[in-house]
Amino acid sequence: MSTVDVLTARGAVVRIRPVTAADTDQLLALHERVSERSRYLRFFSGAPSLSGEVERLVRTDDSTHLALLADDSGRAIGVASYEVTDADHAEFAVLVDDVRQGEGVGTLLLEQLAAEARRHGIAELVGEVLPNNAMMLRVSRDLAPGVDRAMDYELGVTRVRVPTTPDAAALAAVCARDRTAAHHSLRPLLAPRSVAVIGAGRHPGGIGHEVLRALLADRFTGPVYPVNPHAEKIAGLVAYPSVTAVPGPVDLAVVAVPADRARDVVAECATAGVGAAVILTSGLAETGEAGAAAQAEMVRLARAHGLRLVGPKCLGVVNTDPAVRLSATFAPSLPPAGGLAIASQSGAVGVAILESAARTGAGVSSFVSLGNKADVSGNDLLAYWYDDPATKAVALYLESFGNPRRFAWTARALARRKPVLAVKSGRSSGGRRAGASHTAAAAAPDVAVETLFAQAGVIRTDTLGELLDAARMLTDQPLPAGNRLAVIGNAGGLNILAADAADAAGLAVPELSAGVRDRIRAAAPSAAGVANPVDLGAEATPAALATSIAALAASGEVDAVVASFVATRSNDIAGALAALAAAIDDAPELPVAVAVVGAAQPPTTLGSRRAPVFPLPEDAVRALGRAARYAAWRREPLGRQPELSQVDAHRARSIVATALAAGGGWQGAETARDLLACYGIPVVRTAVARGADAAVAVADETGYPVVVKAADPDVVHKSDVGAVWLNLADAAAVRAAYTAIGLALRQEQPTVVVQAMAEAGAELVAGVVHDRLFGSLVMVGLGGVHTDLLGDRAFRLLPVTDADAAAMWRSLRGAPLLTGYRGVPPADTGALEDLLSRVGRLAEDLPEVAELDLNPVLASARGVLAVDVKLRLAPALDEPDTYVRALSPALSRGPSPDVDG
Repeated sequence: MSTVDVLTARGAVVRIRPVTAADTDQLLALHERVSERSRYLRFFSGAPSLSGEVERLVRTDDSTHLALLADDSGRAIGVASYEVTDADHAEFAVLVDDVRQGEGVGTLLLEQLAAEARRHGIAELVGEVLPNNAMMLRVSRDLAPGVDRAMDYELGVTRVRVPTTPDAAALAAVCARDRTAAHHSLRPLLAPRSVAVIGAGRHPGGIGHEVLRALLADRFTGPVYPVNPHAEKIAGLVAYPSVTAVPGPVDLAVVAVPADRARDVVAECATAGVGAAVILTSGLAETGEAGAAAQAEMVRLARAHGLRLVGPKCLGVVNTDPAVRLSATFAPSLPPAGGLAIASQSGAVGVAILESAARTGAGVSSFVSLGNKADVSGNDLLAYWYDDPATKAVALYLESFGNPRRFAWTARALARRKPVLAVKSGRSSGGRRAGASHTAAAAAPDVAVETLFAQAGVIRTDTLGELLDAARMLTDQPLPAGNRLAVIGNAGGLNILAADAADAAGLAVPELSAGVRDRIRAAAPSAAGVANPVDLGAEATPAALATSIAALAASGEVDAVVASFVATRSNDIAGALAALAAAIDDAPELPVAVAVVGAAQPPTTLGSRRAPVFPLPEDAVRALGRAARYAAWRREPLGRQPELSQVDAHRARSIVATALAAGGGWQGAETARDLLACYGIPVVRTAVARGADAAVAVADETGYPVVVKAADPDVVHKSDVGAVWLNLADAAAVRAAYTAIGLALRQEQPTVVVQAMAEAGAELVAGVVHDRLFGSLVMVGLGGVHTDLLGDRAFRLLPVTDADAAAMWRSLRGAPLLTGYRGVPPADTGALEDLLSRVGRLAEDLPEVAELDLNPVLASARGVLAVDVKLRLAPALDEPDTYVRALSPALSRGPSPDVDG
């Protein structure tokens, strides 16, 4: 494994790396340093052979042994190892320095150890623990909450088992540990007790000077220290020559110095014990290799001293909490305090978001400009905001993902609690890559992002305006209980536009019952229409507005309301707005959005509930539609990974290893079908033949009728070129088909596959495409000749739960073909879900499966059967692990050159 930086439960940065022979003295010192009780709990003896243990640990790693060291600033604070006992199991051992116990170091070591074991095909780590070793028993419970611990009474030990692939409970525990660590780690950044501005100039206009002024103008609650070796005072405050000269402790340093000085300033911050630094400086990773190397060195230096970095090339950070009042930014506009937390990878977009939030009255809890994301990432912030009481919703502007797999489970956990909204640039189809399989060709670059957001419950918008509109709806308003929308107002034309927008937003506009219509008509006798939309007429009084909204709220017939008001010279604008505000406050369980048109200075919110006011009703409807879809996602069950029989993961790994040793790439039919058989994926009986006589012999053995098709995996659309012949009834037909395939492929003696003619059914396609960052995507869609024509398909990232498998086929436009369309017997959709679960398990176990295409898959009342299989294998190297907590590598990941960061 490579070296990784991780966060302890207290937010400290620790490095985990493989043990080497050079660690002999450190390891011996660690074992001698721990207490006699710790040695007894580890070795079941007070006087073990420490030299023998260290010799075991420093043994060269191989397929049967691995040892990992936890290193804090060059000091060994823990070690973990495993020794393989059989094909499925390895025995583990952990030792942590006494003074660092309780920080989660042992858990971190075991997480990394399990990840490495998983990569080597080991299913379970096992260990023998003394019953009074409460610390180790707690660590094992953290890693495997649902796994029993068996007491061996004869030996007097507890046998603990840690599956190397976490289940849902274990993954939830990983998320909880990640959130705790991130929150502690980022407190100096977002809730500092003191701030130093390094590079604070003496004159207005400079970035450092303006940040200092912003901190003072917003009345930061702690001390502020300007750092400038050429000044005695700046903005009325005493200036200091360096951060090491500041008289008090510094939680947060804001760095605005030239790029060639940034590394030295970070070193000074590390020496001074600063907790976090915001690097406003540009000219590092975004400038090329030299800048990227300087940035990476800066991060490595900071990590070695537990210093978290934001940026470089960023706009700064904001926290509106009255107990903090942090405005460490040079943005020109600052929004009011509120419940929306914002992270932006682009400084320019950050300025636009803050300006728009200030203009629309969208309250902000905190804002972080990520810049080059050298250290602190969006994932870290999501983990922090999970437990931030001031944050009610989160908005993200993203240009790239550092570790999308960590994003998936962090965002999903947060979205179950608070709305997460995102604008992700890069939707264009120009990046669509062509693949040799239908699955790969369908998985355009943005498909992985869209799938990730959908599974994690992230609300994706096309524009920043739509993001803030939805955020205003979700921050202060209750979630809709369903998708039934009432549209009410004093202008019929606007009502019609709102009702038209509802369909595109996924909202229904149901007709109101007679009782509700009567109550509305009694309040507004001149109403032009009360069925829904409700047109109260241009002369509607404030009382009519209030009474009608109260009738809708009390009816139980709608889940949300859009109220539009058109101001004219003849109506009581102030009275109408006051009546709307009172009616909204009187219906606290009903989400309401308001559109005010024609008023000289319309409010941005109404009522104590801060119901958002929009300039047009369509904007309000779109925002409500996103809120309703998010609420529906929250109501969906999480699902679980089903238990699958007939899975032989060891044989599968052996098949893959053999194929990769031979060069990988596209595999022959036999290898593909052998691999699928390891996961119980049903495939039509198939044999390969070369030559007409061989094809006839196989057909005779298979039994007629048969199918003969080209075996060449490079031929995607076989039917288009005449390389597929169906329903062949005898030997003569097989010979003729073989000859025709040879002519079509211009080969004298092509290799073909001969299959039994399968029972007819709905034609589907299923498959896998692997992405180095996102992991594998599993696909299902309409197959056969319709695959590319209709583009009717659904994707899921791993792991595929039972809920995912069911939702995938149900989301297809062609789903009725599987449920008895026009009298056709319904297909066995349970068998289809089982197939998707098995494909998902295969992809999870074998990231080397770069592309897998099952097309067609015939789905009928008797089950499902894959007819044609294409498989490409490739090594899966240096990929992020879905289940491992680790900070982003200290490498450049600056914004792409065509995007302003």
